[in-house]
Amino acid sequence: MNARRSVFSLGWVCAATLALGACNLQPSENRPRAALFIGIDASGSFHQSGRYDDALSFLAHYIYGHLNGLDGLERPRELFVGGIGGRSTGEPKSFHPIHDFEGKEIARIEADLKEWFPPTDTLTDFNAFVQQVARISKERNLILAPMTVVIVSDGIPDMGVAAPKDQPRALYAKIDLGPIEYLSKNVTLRLIYASPKVDDQWRKNVARRRVRLWAVDAEVMAGWTGQLKEGVEPAGQDRLWKWVKDNVDFRVRSGRA
Repeated sequence: MNARRSVFSLGWVCAATLALGACNLQPSENRPRAALFIGIDASGSFHQSGRYDDALSFLAHYIYGHLNGLDGLERPRELFVGGIGGRSTGEPKSFHPIHDFEGKEIARIEADLKEWFPPTDTLTDFNAFVQQVARISKERNLILAPMTVVIVSDGIPDMGVAAPKDQPRALYAKIDLGPIEYLSKNVTLRLIYASPKVDDQWRKNVARRRVRLWAVDAEVMAGWTGQLKEGVEPAGQDRLWKWVKDNVDFRVRSGRA
């Protein structure tokens, strides 16, 4: 009898230990790492908005924080950064891979971004950018992996064709996310630095089925510098990284956010 009780007790302890271990697992430990694509609006109109320099400064911090996994930020499986724009519709752009950013300090990343993406383009062609993201994903065998696409822009499309004045939403209806819709079960598009009105146009008029959209307007993005601690190394900027997780990297659970 005592032997059976001992075996039962041992079994109960093992089961409880396994259950406790499972409960303590962090979700990020079980999720495959996402491929991160970043598009920078290199058009003159975004520069004229007065937010271009601030956006590149934030982006340098964002890239550095993710590559180094600071304060729980997810390290990307792959990283590609390319321009959104051009001097003609459908113009392909170069995408800088993760190797161009690894091992660099924030100031160096920011300087490189400014050199690589001068705001001299005349058009803002989101479709060309999306098509490039899809092409790279297929060529690099990233299909089915989680995908995050960050668009740094005022969000206003300019593909060389004016929309009727009484139908401004027609501009946004021309944005085609189809090429990335079915690359993965988990595709999140994050639009940052647009105005609240433009964010609303994206939510209502950019057709999508599986792509999850999260927009952070320019006024909210302006708050990131207030999280910086003067004289503190990046690893100690806990307020900034928490702000990034809560505002920019917010996990969207619905395809119609």
